[in-house]
Amino acid sequence: METAKKRILTGNKAMAEAIALEMERDPSVFVLGEDIGNYGGIFGSTQGLIEKFGAQRVLDTPISETAFIGAAIGAAAEGMRPVAELMFVDFFGVCMDQIYNHMAKIPYMSGGNVQLPMVLMTAVGGGYNDAAQHSQTLYATFGHMPGMKVVAPSTPYDLKGMMISAIRDDNPVLFMFHKSLQGLGWMEQLDVSAEHVPEEAYTVPLDKAKVVRQGKDVTIVGVQMMTHYAVEAAERLAKDGIEAEVIDLRSIAPIDKETILQSVKKTHRLFVVDEDYKSYGMTAEVTAIVAEEVFYDLEAPPRRLANPDVPIPYSRPLEDFVIPNVDRIYEQVKALMDEE
Repeated sequence: METAKKRILTGNKAMAEAIALEMERDPSVFVLGEDIGNYGGIFGSTQGLIEKFGAQRVLDTPISETAFIGAAIGAAAEGMRPVAELMFVDFFGVCMDQIYNHMAKIPYMSGGNVQLPMVLMTAVGGGYNDAAQHSQTLYATFGHMPGMKVVAPSTPYDLKGMMISAIRDDNPVLFMFHKSLQGLGWMEQLDVSAEHVPEEAYTVPLDKAKVVRQGKDVTIVGVQMMTHYAVEAAERLAKDGIEAEVIDLRSIAPIDKETILQSVKKTHRLFVVDEDYKSYGMTAEVTAIVAEEVFYDLEAPPRRLANPDVPIPYSRPLEDFVIPNVDRIYEQVKALMDEE
């Protein structure tokens, strides 16, 4: 019997397919943002949509983030399901009033009478020398703010399934996709940016972390590129007799405490790695959760690795120094294993 050929999609194609399936299923779904029409999105997240659905449902907007995010909020309040793209997460400063004082707060301040079933998707991440205003992740910035779900998928499969879940959700969702995981031809090609993705629609929960590698000696928690780096480091650690369990956080808010705590109860050690800034960040939050809940299960103090508190440099050697990598994860986990 012949095995069915796997259908391989890059991250950007998985996202675009998810949006297309929901637009076909639900006429209230539409897309708006800068360069999302004929260009297909600067990172390919809306590729092919304008050809399928036309300019009435795929709206190229002027360069005014406040205007088009505000338009999406108004449309959502009236019962539509807009998907808006903030081209780079770094651009949040010019539209933060719309994101946080409107998108995140209106459902609460209206006593639940106004729902905002909208998705705000945005590109995050460095690693390709685009300097301080185009290279941040800012997971913690948005995870810190109540009123919206914040997700950061790490694989094409999850990009499609979580995008479908986000569009169907009746709450505002901030959907962060990592540029390096889009599989674009003009960026460095990574094997993890393409994988088998089913053709049909499916959903992936917006509030669940995923154990991507089983282990018994140490828990490594990461998100997006840091998850993939952690898996690589874990394979190297295995050659030294250290079996690391790797958790892909996937959801920044709400954070899946249960999966993290169950893992640490088993391994008794915690290492957290993040491409966001170290101070007041995701690494601190995960470490605090473990310290509060399972402190007496730990056999060594938790360790964390994240970007130092500096703007992301343009210089390639400096950017490589700032962003955590496989070597540093490997070395620091080794050091953690020697602690008691």
